[in-house]
Amino acid sequence: MKKSSTLTTTTSMPTSPTLSAQTLSASKMSLSSSRSGAASATGSMRSSCHSSHGPVRPGSGCVDAIKAKREEIEIDTILEKAKFYTSVCLGTTAILSVFTFLFLIPFVVDPAISTIIADYDPVPVTCVVIDHIYAEGIKNCSWSSCREGCTSSLTKCHQLFVNYTRIPFSEWERNPRDLERVNWDVSYTKFLINSEGCGYPPTTNCSVFARQYGFSHIGEPFPCYYSRAYPEVVIGRYSWENNLYHLVLSLIIPNVLFAISIGVLSYWYCPCCEKACNKSSRVYAEKFPTKEEIVNCMKCNTEKSLSLNVF
Repeated sequence: MKKSSTLTTTTSMPTSPTLSAQTLSASKMSLSSSRSGAASATGSMRSSCHSSHGPVRPGSGCVDAIKAKREEIEIDTILEKAKFYTSVCLGTTAILSVFTFLFLIPFVVDPAISTIIADYDPVPVTCVVIDHIYAEGIKNCSWSSCREGCTSSLTKCHQLFVNYTRIPFSEWERNPRDLERVNWDVSYTKFLINSEGCGYPPTTNCSVFARQYGFSHIGEPFPCYYSRAYPEVVIGRYSWENNLYHLVLSLIIPNVLFAISIGVLSYWYCPCCEKACNKSSRVYAEKFPTKEEIVNCMKCNTEKSLSLNVF
């Protein structure tokens, strides 16, 4: 009886090492699969391949599936990074567009609109400077024909007064008149460099403006533009095309950039916008799942439950 018992014990011993190896490999697979989201996906696929087809061998279908899964995860991470950096750029563009538009309102939009309202004659007429006053001090400079900087205070100013006739300057050049016999349409009126009477370097240089129209050129005819809405306003520079061009650019570019940036960000991160954009055009009855979809869903659920039971 003792011999038989020893024999049974010795014959039952070799089964234990194989069981311990399987449990050890399963525990290693479970530990590696729980480290991260991407590693868990590849680890679960590797464990499923190991349980169904034995150990994973190079060149098998499971290895190709694991590589494909890894490539898919890498592509997803690259797309997420690209989306993040694109979102940062779009947000910065939206903020800069707002500040740019607010900056352009007093310097471009407002002068352009006031120029349109003044309705200057695009054909230059004939003007003659009859007086030039140079003054210094804030009290003496209530206005200026030219000012460098539309927000700066006036400490030095050039005040030019002109007479103008509505005879086109091109006609005057072909047939000059005697200044003493000309019937001036408006006499002794203020002369400005542009509709606002100010600007910024290098386009606006008041010293050059004073030398061009000032003391040494008093009594010489030159082309100018008068306002048909306010006949007493006369300017030296005017272009309808340039005025409209700058107005359109200052209105369109910041607003379009802001609208595109906010639209893309809203589509990516606003659930309401995403639902509205992806709203299906099916009728109410077609929104319910069909029998085939229910059967496929039930099959998917059974396969998921079976895979969970295996692990």
